[in-house]
Formats: sequence, structure tokens, C-alpha cells
Amino acid sequence: MSYTGDVGEISAVWRPVAEVETIDRPLVRNRLVATGDVTRGQYGLFDWRMEPRAGGPEPHFHRTFSESFYVISGSVRLYNGDTWVTGTPGDFLYVPQGGVHAFRNDSDEPASMLILFAPAPPREKFFRELAEIADSGRRLSAQEWAEFYARHDQYMV
Repeated sequence: MSYTGDVGEISAVWRPVAEVETIDRPLVRNRLVATGDVTRGQYGLFDWRMEPRAGGPEPHFHRTFSESFYVISGSVRLYNGDTWVTGTPGDFLYVPQGGVHAFRNDSDEPASMLILFAPAPPREKFFRELAEIADSGRRLSAQEWAEFYARHDQYMV
């Protein structure tokens, strides 16, 4: 999607921090900085903050979007589909569509990173629903988890 006009347009989107939705979990704070509805579907950008020993998702892949991780603070264990590496501030991992990956905070210190999804899937729905499941105390069967993940383009390996 390219801009084809002869002059620029006034189309920038300003989002003050007070307008950014935050999903707070006991060990993770996920700030939905830029969702697809803000970026015209081009990407999603989340600020992911983890408490010490927060863990993280098991290895998985996505069929319809890439995912990138940029470590801001602390150390984040990143899985590139072959091996686990320790990312520190300034390190970056790009995972194309279909690429197996995972991340976690196994350290005794807090850690944070930016996660970029492109093009912008509605990942906010995944994280909201995951929080609702946890808050409700519901226990999903293996089949229900598989359906939940498939509905959100997440395939566990």
C-alpha cells in the first residue's frame, strides 16, 4: 500500500500514553501501543514488560504475520526455532511467517521488550481473551486450547 498523491496529507496518529490500553497480569504488563486499527493494518506494536521469572509462551508459529522482538531492558530468553539465546538491551529477533519462536524471562530481574506484528493481526484479542480465561478460573481442555490458539493464528509445536 503506497501513497500515490502528489502532496502530503495530514494523517499522522498521535496516541498519548493515557490512551494506550494495558493488559495487566500478575507477572506481565502488556501495553497495546499501536494496534492494527491505529496503523491502518500495517503493523501492531506492543510494549511487553515482565517481572522476574515471569516465564513466557512455549514454542509456536503464526501463519499470517511475522513477529519481531526488540529487547529494551533486562535479559530475555529468545527461541529462534533452533536454539535459545539471551537477548539484552538493543538485541533484536525477527521471525517471519511460519517461523518457530518463543520468549521468556527466566532471570531474577525484570525485563521489557517491544513486540512488532506485521501485517497487523488483531493480537490484542488474543491477549484479552487469554486474560479473561485466567481471570475466570476456567480450565480449558487440550481440544479447547487447540481451538483457541487456531482462532488466533497460533500453532504450538
